[in-house]
Amino acid sequence: MKNKTPLKSVDTLYSEIKLIIENGKSNAFRAVNFTMVQTYWHIGKLIVENEQSGEKKAEYGKELIEKLAKKLNAEFGRGFNNSNLWYMRQFFNTFKKLHALRGELSWTHYRLLLKVESKNARTFYMEECINCNWSTRTLERQINCLYFERMIMTKGDEGKSMVKSGAEKKKLNLNVKDYIKDPYVLDFLDLKPNTKFYEQELEQAIIDKLQDFLLELGRGFSFVARQQRISLEGDHFYIDLVFYNYILKCFLLIDLKTGKLTHQDVGQMDMYVRIFEDTIRQENDNPTIGLILCADKNKTVAKYSLLNDNKHIFASKYKTYLPSEKELTDEIARERDMVELEIKLKN
Repeated sequence: MKNKTPLKSVDTLYSEIKLIIENGKSNAFRAVNFTMVQTYWHIGKLIVENEQSGEKKAEYGKELIEKLAKKLNAEFGRGFNNSNLWYMRQFFNTFKKLHALRGELSWTHYRLLLKVESKNARTFYMEECINCNWSTRTLERQINCLYFERMIMTKGDEGKSMVKSGAEKKKLNLNVKDYIKDPYVLDFLDLKPNTKFYEQELEQAIIDKLQDFLLELGRGFSFVARQQRISLEGDHFYIDLVFYNYILKCFLLIDLKTGKLTHQDVGQMDMYVRIFEDTIRQENDNPTIGLILCADKNKTVAKYSLLNDNKHIFASKYKTYLPSEKELTDEIARERDMVELEIKLKN
């Protein structure tokens, strides 16, 4: 005699049905959303093709869109005003192949991506949006704070290789350096720039905005602990923040410094990493990363300390405000020049 499946309680059955309904609604929303994205692509295609068949004048394109907007607005509403029709036109010109569009992204995602001129950067942001489930607000912030440039351009030849490989969708053996940015932009902490605050305040602000901080760290990081105690011969030491990266399969130790980097800071982090390796890191984990987040970096300390040769200890500046694009670009250029100079001196 076969065993009968035990009857489920009403609450259990309700929970399972609720999950099916919610998944169905979510899938339907994504399907409708992607249909809208495809519709806008086709509209942009028709506009561009009509322009190419018509007069080769900017006035013709402007007049065409104004007339279309007037007619479409009257029947379908504000979604087809002048501005959106121009976006649809640009959308087709930027994404020429319909099959290259990703159903996980909304029209608002694509409108933000249209502001990114570099094809490699757009591809990077698209992949990050999908892999990290970025909202449109997160995407906008990451574009504004040059997330792509900070992750890639400061890495020298390895970074260029990463960009090319990413664009061609090839697998790349990422190393630790590819996950460390400089600077980190912590504008979401709401700490006033150019004001004195204690390291404990900085740490608490990060904990309060932990989700935003994880996004700034990058893909694959999860929070482990704050003020993690490690001990050596009866002496106890406390690491400000500990994270784990499930892609790199290693721990990240962060030491917060509200002043300029010193050689003592570097030595302290080196000790933290060594103790952590001996007492906490598991056999299957990769070597631990140490990151000193400081308000300013001393270039001499960076050059003549362990930072110069150690592949697992880093120092990065943080900014508590969103710099202008020029400020960030200049910062990135300075860091890149330092890296290239170090390479030349070694050779």
